[in-house]
Amino acid sequence: MYHFDAEKTESPRGVHLLSASVLLLTGLGLVTLYSSSYAFAGRFFNDSYHFIFRQSIFGAGGIVLFFIASIINLEIVRKLIKPLVALAALLCALTLIPGIGVERLGASRWIKIGSYTYQPSEMVKLVLPLYLAHILAKKQDGIYSFRYGVFPPVFITGIFFLLIYAQNNFSTAIFIVLNAMVIFFLAGVRFRYFFAAIVMFVPLSALLIFTKEHRVRRLLSFIKPEWDPLGAGFQVRSSLLTIISGGFWGKGIGQGTRKIASVPEIHSDFIFSAFAEEAGFIGVLLFFILFAIFAVQGYRGAWRSDSVFKKLLASGLVTMIVSQALLNVAVVSGAVPATGIPLPFFSAGGSSLATTLICAGLIVNVARRGREEAAPGDIENFRDEAVRFSPLEGQDVR
Repeated sequence: MYHFDAEKTESPRGVHLLSASVLLLTGLGLVTLYSSSYAFAGRFFNDSYHFIFRQSIFGAGGIVLFFIASIINLEIVRKLIKPLVALAALLCALTLIPGIGVERLGASRWIKIGSYTYQPSEMVKLVLPLYLAHILAKKQDGIYSFRYGVFPPVFITGIFFLLIYAQNNFSTAIFIVLNAMVIFFLAGVRFRYFFAAIVMFVPLSALLIFTKEHRVRRLLSFIKPEWDPLGAGFQVRSSLLTIISGGFWGKGIGQGTRKIASVPEIHSDFIFSAFAEEAGFIGVLLFFILFAIFAVQGYRGAWRSDSVFKKLLASGLVTMIVSQALLNVAVVSGAVPATGIPLPFFSAGGSSLATTLICAGLIVNVARRGREEAAPGDIENFRDEAVRFSPLEGQDVR
């Protein structure tokens, strides 16, 4: 039976701001999704409420899970990490089995559950940071040993990378590895291991990019937009024009016109362009303010925490959500090559929304249970904190 820790239930103002930013982003995302998807849903599904209805169901469930994740005793969560890792790996493997996995546009990223589909790679975004925070906190006494402290989490990260890459989901596979490296860095792993990883990872990534034609076409259209303006470069070019058309004040919620047929998948990975068209510069500014509040209060809660596990967990999850949002915005504005990374809280996809809300709940949990009074000197650099917990304290570990 689950027990919730009632200690330190008094939430400081920062935790209220953190929770408010999550709820506002969720509400703003649902409004934007309905506005951007009703025409497409009406045309292809004969139901203008097709996407918003499904998203609302997952959103309602996600809010409940957000609340539970924000109050549950994290020691209970730590006991469930191994089963969660095994379940996430199993679900990722099931996407590759014909008849169970659902293939769309050449990618097998989903499994069918009744009339709904679920994307297991979204679960990995929650489970992997949980596992890494747990194992790296547990192995602080051997963090400078590759065999004992580094290899086990690297191996599990590699397994998830291969499973997600096999789904033809290259961008998400790379994304989870880069976010895992952030947690490794904060845990105090030696710099030379990062150098070795970069030496191996960069050429391998380049090789994997050139193994699929659609990745090469995306890269070429990014480097030279005029190369294929009606093909590989059409979506990003149309997205840019949609963002620009919003002007300063925007056209008003529900009043956007380019969302109807100009940008493919505008309700999914390119939903930010629909938001920018209707909300304008003012709305975009609000968007970034909300994410800034989320990031600042989330990291602040991690810094004030009293354990390595909580520091690594909260900072890893905040980094994952914020970097995903920034990457998505960079894609739709043409700053980086196109990827399949959704916009947290906004993009159509119940798996993404529910997972993001659970992650946000765990971040709030850490912030609630952080030290109520922390002197400036207590807010240490994470790598210094890792050294403090190590028996090699004071030695040159770099």
